[in-house]
Amino acid sequence: MANQTSSRLGLVNNSGTNFNELFLKIFSGEVLTAFAQNNIFTEQLHSVRTITSGKSASFPVLGTATAAYHTIGTPLVGANQILANEKIINIDDMLIAQAVIAKLDELKNHYDVRATYSAELGKALAKTYDQNVAKVIANASRASTTLTGGDGGLVLTLANGNTASANVTGDELVAAIYDIAQEFDSRDIPTTDRFCVLPPAEYYKIPESATRVMNTDFNPQGNGSVAAGNVTQVAGIPVMMSNNVPQSSRSAVTGETNAYNGDDSKTIGLVFHKSAVGTVKLQDMTTEISGADYGMMYQSTLLLAKYALGHGILRPECAATIKLSAS
Repeated sequence: MANQTSSRLGLVNNSGTNFNELFLKIFSGEVLTAFAQNNIFTEQLHSVRTITSGKSASFPVLGTATAAYHTIGTPLVGANQILANEKIINIDDMLIAQAVIAKLDELKNHYDVRATYSAELGKALAKTYDQNVAKVIANASRASTTLTGGDGGLVLTLANGNTASANVTGDELVAAIYDIAQEFDSRDIPTTDRFCVLPPAEYYKIPESATRVMNTDFNPQGNGSVAAGNVTQVAGIPVMMSNNVPQSSRSAVTGETNAYNGDDSKTIGLVFHKSAVGTVKLQDMTTEISGADYGMMYQSTLLLAKYALGHGILRPECAATIKLSAS
């Protein structure tokens, strides 16, 4: 009897010995797609640097120069002493999202679970990434200045005495964003690359009850839709929604070499400039699938996605939180 000729789905052109090559590419693509779809605090919202080695990276922070009128005959000897400092961001321990699929369970199952598992791994990494960046923004809003004589972070407490999120109106949120925008302007923070991120409960209050922002008499070009339940910007600042805005008291976790802890139990929104915080990547997201030895020993397939990076404060004067009054 002739030997059976099998079509190996994981082989490129049905040749070679790497029977998982195509599976790995599909798996990697699914993880990366899920990460991208669920990652709000992307490189567009904060500063990101990639390093090839080391345990940390230094970000220079420079002050501003001044100008003065020249008196004829007076030598120019460099009157400016531009302040300089640095911020160091460490690399946290490797963050890994993993799943194991038993071969027997996979054989019994009537639908494919690998695509679902792949997506969930990407979502898990995206969630932690976003939570840590958002927490650093919140911490930056309470941090002192990096440069002598400069500004620290900004915390805007709602003036109406509200102690519960449910009592806050859309107009109050809009007024708070305008106040922060005005303060950013007074600090000469660029008007471009500013962002506002609100939790769902606060975000929907703006199209629901913020009269001036949604009123076409004040915004003839349109600024979102009550019917669609969205708002595009307030005070020229794009407004986005995320479940990862910190709203609890968080303790440090083993493996973190940067500070993602602190009390945000009264926080209901973040407003910031891209330069407020930074991320250092030592290893960007990669994926792995276990080989034949693991499969033989455990009769299972191990799927994992991982990255090695860290987040830290760069310019606290560019970060603000909106918070409830203390109870």
